[in-house]
Formats: sequence, structure tokens, C-alpha cells
Amino acid sequence: MHEVMDQAQARVWLAAAVEEARAGLAEGGIPVGAALYGADGTLLGRGRNRRVQDGDPSLHAETAAFRAAGRQRSYRGTTMVTTLSPCWYCSGLVRQFGISRVVIGEAVTFHGGHDWLAEHGVEVVVLDDGECVALMRDFTASHPALWNEDIGVT
Repeated sequence: MHEVMDQAQARVWLAAAVEEARAGLAEGGIPVGAALYGADGTLLGRGRNRRVQDGDPSLHAETAAFRAAGRQRSYRGTTMVTTLSPCWYCSGLVRQFGISRVVIGEAVTFHGGHDWLAEHGVEVVVLDDGECVALMRDFTASHPALWNEDIGVT
């Protein structure tokens, strides 16, 4: 399989996702960012939730990072780093393509499908990052309708 993720390395990788989340917020979007890293630690792609900016309901941060990475022969050993627990849609992407590990900045604001991923052999690392929590706490407080739309609550 693969080595268990080092927490210090996970936090370094999370920085790219946080930059994307901040950029998304500055554009008027949902502040969720993600990055996909190769088994060798190479940054393959990064992205942010652009659902609002592009009017595309499928453009979540994880899908943006995945698309930016381009086609890979295999996703074995790759790590998806995301500022927020992945929703079912993005959790399905991780399973569909065999991404080995998911690093999550926070799962307080939203507890997505990461337990299901862990049950299916994906290594899940939840960092409980204060900056990620604050970004989402502030956003959900000031934009509750947009947040509920993003997570499918009507």
C-alpha cells in the first residue's frame, strides 16, 4: 500500500488548498480549495469551488483539482487535499479513480463522505485546521442561503 501520511507534510500540502479557498472567496464563491498530489509528492493540480463563479454545479474544489491534474495512467498513491470534508459527489470521484488518500482541513462545518471513504480503504487524515474552520464558519454565517444551496439543503 503506502506509508501513513505525516501530519507535518499534510499541513504543508494543505497550504495550496487554503490558497485556492481564499481565492474562491475573493471571487464571490464558496471558500473550498483542493489540490491533488502524486505518489512522489508532486503537485499535479489544484483548484477551488467555482460553482458560483462559473454557474456550474459540478465544479467543486476536488473536481477542479482533479481536472487540472489532467489524465493520469493511475491514481494509486495520489493524495487529494481539501479544505473541507468532501461531499458525496467528490467522495465518489475519489473512489471511482482509486485516489489512495484524502487530507481534510476540517470536518466541523460539514461532515461529508470521508467515513465511507475510510471504510473502503482510503486513508483519511483530518487535520482540524483552525484557518479552514474559521473560513467556513465566517462564510456560512454571512451566506447561509448560498451555503445551503452548495450542500443541497433547501
